Amino acid sequence: MAFDAKSTAAEIVRLVGGKENINSVAHCMTRLRFVVKDLKKADQEALKKVPGVLGVIYAGGQLMVVLGKNLLPVYETVVKDYGLSESAAVNENLDAPAEKNPLTFKSAGVAVLDYVSATVAPMISGLVAGGMLKVALLLITLVNAGFADTATYALLSGLADAPFFFMPIFAAYGAAKKLGGTPIYSMMCAAALLHGKYTALVAAGEPITLLGLPVRLMSYSSSLLPALLIALCAYYLEKFFNKIVPGIFKSLLVGLCTVTVTMILSFTVLAPLGGYLGNYLAIVFGFLGDKIGFITVGLLAACLPWLVMCGMHLGLVPFMTQALTNPGYDAVFRPAFILHNMAEGGACLGVALRTKNPEFRAECLSLAFGCIVAGVTEPALYGVTLQHKKVMMSVVVSSFIGGLFVGLMKVKAFVAMGPGLAGMAMFVDPDNGKNILWAAVGLVISVVASFALSFFLYKDETPAEDETAAPAPETAADAAAADSTISSPLQGKAIALEEVKDEVFSQKILGDGIAVVPEKGELYAPADGVIESVFGTKHAISMKTNAGAELLMHIGMDTVKRDGKGFDPQVKDGETVKKGQLLMKFDLDGIKADGYDVTTPIVVTNADEFTIKTVAEGAVVPGAALLKLEANK
Repeated sequence: MAFDAKSTAAEIVRLVGGKENINSVAHCMTRLRFVVKDLKKADQEALKKVPGVLGVIYAGGQLMVVLGKNLLPVYETVVKDYGLSESAAVNENLDAPAEKNPLTFKSAGVAVLDYVSATVAPMISGLVAGGMLKVALLLITLVNAGFADTATYALLSGLADAPFFFMPIFAAYGAAKKLGGTPIYSMMCAAALLHGKYTALVAAGEPITLLGLPVRLMSYSSSLLPALLIALCAYYLEKFFNKIVPGIFKSLLVGLCTVTVTMILSFTVLAPLGGYLGNYLAIVFGFLGDKIGFITVGLLAACLPWLVMCGMHLGLVPFMTQALTNPGYDAVFRPAFILHNMAEGGACLGVALRTKNPEFRAECLSLAFGCIVAGVTEPALYGVTLQHKKVMMSVVVSSFIGGLFVGLMKVKAFVAMGPGLAGMAMFVDPDNGKNILWAAVGLVISVVASFALSFFLYKDETPAEDETAAPAPETAADAAAADSTISSPLQGKAIALEEVKDEVFSQKILGDGIAVVPEKGELYAPADGVIESVFGTKHAISMKTNAGAELLMHIGMDTVKRDGKGFDPQVKDGETVKKGQLLMKFDLDGIKADGYDVTTPIVVTNADEFTIKTVAEGAVVPGAALLKLEANK
């Protein structure tokens, strides 16, 4: 019999005590959450017997009805048919809420890097678009010099420069969004630094004051750090004024007071401080690139496998952005990134030609293409490099050699583009035609060296299967019946599902599986299959593997309360995915800092169709086997 959401919804409402006993209703990925007036009126035992209900739990002041995949149609029916309001409070953690991490030097450093990285992230696509347009205009003028004198060139050039010139405004927006403040307040104060009336005062060069306070005349176009300080100031001032301003006056006075005080502090303290810090960073970048660049690029490229693995490479993004604005080029970071990517790709090619396993060969070829052309290394890093020490050595050595070469040649990147062949245009220098040539030579060195070393050093850890040993499945049904492996979608520590601090998971109400405590904010596909749902608040993904297993990957406990903050899905509903494909990026440090348990269950929701065996415990990396599934006959 087909599932009837309408009748199930009606029965659930009746058994929780009727509409009059319900204050509000909300939902997360798997369960309806009722706030009821009188718990005694709810028949929990009868609720458990309703068709489609997998379990009933009361915790944290909420009566939770677990529905699994049937959740959304039931929730929509409950809200629509009974006119119930959604609760603003949702609590997924059935135990006491996790304590916030204590403030330490390390946690403070992580928080700063997270803040800066999150600020820069929304700008990257715009910087790349502007950089690509700059390259296109340059190529046109090389063919037709007169084009530079046309109005078309002037307008398009202004568009290309806009992401860089107005960077303080864009950075203020990203910073305010990260902090949770009102973006327009920070953007207004950042825009004031670029306004024509202020720039005219800078051009005049005459000393000025603001309310008697001296103003340091500086140009802030293309600057990053002043905006970060401004957004931080505006956020805390907005919170302060929201507390002290009476409710009836909030709409009139909070914004006025916030932007006025922030603007005064911006011109007198914050912007000059940020400007000086940016100038000092530029001096450092210039020194590294011009004086010891060959060592710096080589060492950074060689260290990137571990930096990427630990998520520390994201902390370099702000410096990469700052370098493009001042001194105006990047002679360290982008060259190092693209050389490492080439080395990863070369290593995968070497392994592909060496291995006797046809499936692994095909996977390596696919990963090599992703590294070299698209500049995406994580699947290769976790799927190949980290699994084989000699391959890792090949990547490190080759990255270092390539880095030394481009460093000696003083190769520079001038625009923000991806670290793959598609981004080679970032090395176009109108004043030095050899810049892109030396960059290309460096890339070839990294690819060829890594390919050669991997080819000679790699050995299959297990011999290729004898073709006669086990006949391959002849039909789709046979293939579905074969053992299926669910790999780890995360880097971290694998624990038993029973250890998860949530009864719905620990009691296996939704199904059997395993959990991983992540060490990095990236979620990868644990098998080939199709994405069934990316939850609305982005904290959970469900998929169906090609072997028929229905998987739920739920990132953290209680993370539905973040309402999507810190979660960046890389796939959409209905998308076909391959094992090792990036599904989700999430702000692991930010989630932890906000006091959430980051334990991530990986649950087979149709577990009754399989015999499930756990094959992992302790430290795991993406691609490592977690579960073995054998279809029940």
